[in-house]
Amino acid sequence: MKDRNHLSDVSLTHKVSVIDKGLVDIPMLQILQPDGTPHSDASLPELAQEAVLKIYRTMRFIRVLDERMVAAQRQGRISFYLASTGEEAASVASAAALEPQDMIMSQYREQGALAYRGYSTEAFMNQMFSNEKDPNKGRQMPIHYGDKALNFMTISSPLGTQIPQASGYAYGQKMAGQPAVTICYFGEGAASEGDFHAGLNMAAVLHCPVIFFCRNNGYAISTPAEEQFAGDGIASRGLGYGIKTIRVDGNDAFAVYAATKQAREIALAENCPVLIEAMSYRLAAHSTSDDPTGYRSKEEEARWQAKDPIVRLGNWLKAKGWLDEEQDGKDVDQMRQDVLNELKRVEKVPVCGIDDLVEDVYDTPPWHLKEQLEELKQHIRQYPDAYPKTSGRL
Repeated sequence: MKDRNHLSDVSLTHKVSVIDKGLVDIPMLQILQPDGTPHSDASLPELAQEAVLKIYRTMRFIRVLDERMVAAQRQGRISFYLASTGEEAASVASAAALEPQDMIMSQYREQGALAYRGYSTEAFMNQMFSNEKDPNKGRQMPIHYGDKALNFMTISSPLGTQIPQASGYAYGQKMAGQPAVTICYFGEGAASEGDFHAGLNMAAVLHCPVIFFCRNNGYAISTPAEEQFAGDGIASRGLGYGIKTIRVDGNDAFAVYAATKQAREIALAENCPVLIEAMSYRLAAHSTSDDPTGYRSKEEEARWQAKDPIVRLGNWLKAKGWLDEEQDGKDVDQMRQDVLNELKRVEKVPVCGIDDLVEDVYDTPPWHLKEQLEELKQHIRQYPDAYPKTSGRL
């Protein structure tokens, strides 16, 4: 193979040569059609019945969790939420193709990956209610999860920060000789951040075993993809950085699983990054602070509802004889009840003590933080009616 980074290996021409877009056709992997029937020439991934059912039920659970927590935000019980409705297959099926030792660095719509790894309903609730059992000690917004035991790096609010971090972490995995990769999730909007380009270039040059997983759901909040970039999606950028690239139907759980599994094998065997662009659609609002009716039509949403990833995989399972429709309905009803019961229980748990703001930020809190904390306590004592009760730990 020619080293095209060196002038002596570059092909020559003696006339102006303009390279136009569209020279490379990047196909999209699709195994299941929108109605759940497999393509006749498709190779289904080798997954046992229980493995497929775990993917399906995790997707179902996330849909239920999203419904309940959006409702909780509307009722004023939590302050904020981001749903992944319509994109469940992208996070859940990709997580299913990983190993427990692989590090996950996500954006803020990958609760499915965390649930697949075993994050409990109670843990989700503790974080969203910022109570005394929240491992973040109430310092993060809702849906900014993190779990060291599950190798799930704590989510950050700023877009794209996890991308160069993932490259660095994967480089460390390689240097330590670990049989593990890092997967980094982000949306196509985050791919407009400078951190995207820095992270991909770093991974390509340093040969880091990292999977960059882009959920291209069509919108960066209210900005449609065609107003974000003129190139061929995000996949073409991977080629530009010399990164092995896969484009996949993000609403097809089998395609996502197969693509991620192969990407992991490549990343480990060759110590190199792989970019996956999952083509999907955000059926929900960007967040509970967003109203999508202002920038897209009901007709557009209906076209994508017909490609629902849960319905698609469910149809395949029923045709296979692995899913009973009546029992599936009962299971979903039970999920709803379980989530609601946990919500009611956890919202009564006291919030963190106010000292948690500073007590473990440094080994010994510096004088100015102690002084500020005492001023805050005095202020709350002076105006107690202006602040919610905090279990009295002032």
